[in-house]
Amino acid sequence: MESYEPERLSSAQLAAMRRSLTSGRGALTRRSLLRASGMGALALGGMAALGACGIPPAGRADAGAPSDDRSAEEKEVTFSNWTEYMDVSEDEKGRPTLEAFTQRTGIRVKYTEDINDNVEFFGKIKPQLAAGQNTGRDLICVTDWLAARIIRLGWAQKLDPSNLPHAFANVSAQFRTPDWDPGRAYSYPWTGIPTVIAYNVKATGGRRVDSVTQLLDDPKLKGRVSFLSEMRDTIGMTLLDQGKDPGKFTDTDFDGAIGRLQKAVDKKQIRRFTGNDYTADLSKGDIAACVGWAGDIIQLQADNPDIRFAIPAAGYITSSDNLLVPAQARHKTNAEKLIDYYYEPPVAAQLAAYINYVCPVDGVRDELAKIDESMASNTLILPDKEMAAKSRSFRSLSTKEETAYEEKFAKLIGA
Repeated sequence: MESYEPERLSSAQLAAMRRSLTSGRGALTRRSLLRASGMGALALGGMAALGACGIPPAGRADAGAPSDDRSAEEKEVTFSNWTEYMDVSEDEKGRPTLEAFTQRTGIRVKYTEDINDNVEFFGKIKPQLAAGQNTGRDLICVTDWLAARIIRLGWAQKLDPSNLPHAFANVSAQFRTPDWDPGRAYSYPWTGIPTVIAYNVKATGGRRVDSVTQLLDDPKLKGRVSFLSEMRDTIGMTLLDQGKDPGKFTDTDFDGAIGRLQKAVDKKQIRRFTGNDYTADLSKGDIAACVGWAGDIIQLQADNPDIRFAIPAAGYITSSDNLLVPAQARHKTNAEKLIDYYYEPPVAAQLAAYINYVCPVDGVRDELAKIDESMASNTLILPDKEMAAKSRSFRSLSTKEETAYEEKFAKLIGA
């Protein structure tokens, strides 16, 4: 088990954190897209949320030990999630899928929207986790880098496959084996978030833009291209374009991606590196093409028919939010039943129709079509087999790598 020690941030890591929380994914609501997943789990490690609280200098060896499961005698489960990440009834007074779960199982769900930022939330629960205490939560939903951190620290309970038949059978192939949780022993994805190429077809003169090479080299796009200020998205997409696997790259590969981007900066091909503020420029046509987030593109298309997206032949980056049962949670079996419930296609379809993120559940298309045919055919919500096969995840980083890579990236983007 990885030990926990408060860490001091480099200036580059602090800058990356500020980008995420002010203009990147961290600045957005759930409806807009995601908050920061570009920073590693230690992005605020030296600040009060992660470095204080009277935490011992190393993780307890017994912190992740299974708790006494009271599910049989206590028909309840406490679920912490992000805002606007659950279906709501038309009168906004109920949560249909959660209510149906309770009616079917008799398990009452205490549902709390108390996650606004990964790091902030980790700061809330870390003191109890580090001390081997119950956090008061049976199920949490966190972004992949934080899920990886919690699992490495031994602060998540291993799931019982016998309670997860639908989840085991129906989790999409692209989400089945992340490097931080092979075989999904400790987690299951709630949603996926693709990073794609977006373009304004009016601004490109009717031309399709579908590769990072075009963004970096096409003279007709010079000065009208933007990339994201989130390191994992921009470097990951560039690595793919260079034929490298973002899940297995080396320091040399990373430096090669930085060098490729630096050439485009030097020749003024790239206009700027942005957070979510690229959306206004793309819609107006000031930016002709860019690397962007799928959730933004879905929303922009609703108001502007000129906005298009493309999945590069080389592949694209996908991050995810994931369900975990914290160490010492008192209703583990009930939490597993709730996870499994959301992997039943009719339930998954109802959720996807409301939140508009990539659904990680196979077999949901026909069910979603019954609700909204346009959503069922939108590959940003339900990737087809060809698109799913091109999905790649950015690998987990060590603290040393995180520091070195953020420093190089900060220099590239002038942060």
